[in-house]
Amino acid sequence: MKILVINAGSSSLKYQLIDMDNEKVIAKGNCERIGIDGIFGYKTADGKEIKREVSMPDHRAAFMQVKDALTDSEVGVIKDLSEVSAIGHRIVQGGARFSQSVIVDESVIEGIESLIPLAPLHNKGHVQAIRACIEVFGEDVPQVVVFDTAFHSTMPEKAYIYPIPYEYYEKYQIRRYGFHGTSHRYVSKRCAELMGKDIKDLKLITCHIGNGSSITAIDAGKVIDTSMGLTPLDGFMMGSRTGTLDPSVVTFIAEKENLSPSEMSDLLNKKSGLLGVSGISTDDRDVTKAAKEGNKRAQLAHEILQYEISKFIGSYFVALGGCDAMVFTAGLGENQPHHRAAIGKYLECLGVKIDEERNNEMVLGKCGKISADDSKIAVYVIPTNEELVIARDTKELVEKKK
Repeated sequence: MKILVINAGSSSLKYQLIDMDNEKVIAKGNCERIGIDGIFGYKTADGKEIKREVSMPDHRAAFMQVKDALTDSEVGVIKDLSEVSAIGHRIVQGGARFSQSVIVDESVIEGIESLIPLAPLHNKGHVQAIRACIEVFGEDVPQVVVFDTAFHSTMPEKAYIYPIPYEYYEKYQIRRYGFHGTSHRYVSKRCAELMGKDIKDLKLITCHIGNGSSITAIDAGKVIDTSMGLTPLDGFMMGSRTGTLDPSVVTFIAEKENLSPSEMSDLLNKKSGLLGVSGISTDDRDVTKAAKEGNKRAQLAHEILQYEISKFIGSYFVALGGCDAMVFTAGLGENQPHHRAAIGKYLECLGVKIDEERNNEMVLGKCGKISADDSKIAVYVIPTNEELVIARDTKELVEKKK
C-alpha cells in the first residue's frame, strides 16, 4: 500500500509518498508560494530531483504538479495514480470536535471549516487542499485527516480551561488545545520501545524544540498538559514567537505604538522570540554562531530559551508526580547538543545527568540515550516522524473501512 501524506498551508504544500510495506519514503517534495509565483520541488529516494519555478495559482494546480512528477516517465516512482491507495492530511486544529483521526466526508470538511476562526491560516489552507485533492485524485481515493490537537484531547479540565470568564469558553471555545500532537505521539511511543517498557507504565516529558516548540507531559500514554494553548503562540520562547508573557505587555505596547490587534499579533508571532531578543535571526544556527562570536544579545536569547524550557520541564515533573524519561526532538532538540546540555544542568536538581560524549554524538538524525547510566531520569534524542504517524493512521482507518 502506498500512501500520499499531505501537509498543506495557505501558500504551501509539503508531500511524501510512503510505501507502507516497509514504511519507506519513496518520493517527497514541497510546493511553495502557491498563489504567488510558484516553486515546485520533488526528490525520489534514489536521488532523482526536480526544482523549478512554475505557476501554481491554487492548490489544485499544486496537486497537478505533484501528480505529474510522481507519474513522470523519467523521475516518477509510480506508473499511474491508481497505485496511490489513500491520502492522509495533517490538520492543525481539530478543536474539541475531533479527538481522533477520521476518514474524510463532507461533514468532516465542514467541521474543519467551522474551526477556521481558531486557526485562520492553517485550517483554511487544509480545506482548500482537501477539496483540491479530491478533484485531482478522484472521489474513490480515500482520504484521512489527522489532527495536531487530537493527542492532547485527554487533558483534564484543570489543564485546558483558562481563568477568564467561563462564558467565553462556552461561547467561543477558548481553551488550551495544544499542538505538535503527532510529533509528541510518535516520540513518546518510540521512547517506550527504546526503554523496552509499556508506555502505560511510564511518565514522560516530550520536548519538541524547533522554530515552533512545545513540551508535553504524558502519563501512561495520555497527555495531561502541554505548553501551547489556544494557538501555537503560547508556551516558551520560539524562533519568532514570544511564548507566554504578561498580557499587559500586549496592551501596553499596542497603546504606546498605536498597533491594531492584527499588527500586534504579527509582532508577537513573527518578530519576537529568538529573532526579537537577538536581533539576528529566527534560525537558531545563526543565533548560535553569533553567540559563539561573543554577541551578548544572542547569548541572552539562548539563556532565556534554556531557562524557560527548564522551567516547563520542572513544572511538568510536578504535574506528573515524577518522570521516568524525557525526549528531545525536532530541529533544535535533535541537532543542538549545547541546548540539551544547558537544560540538563538546570535539571540536575531532579537527578538528571547528561553524558557529554553521548550528547555530542546525537545529531543529524541519530536516535538514542544521552543521559548517564546513573541518571535518575533517562534522557533521549528521538528524531520525529509526523508523516509516518499520519500514514499509519490513514492505513489503519482505510483497512478498517474495507
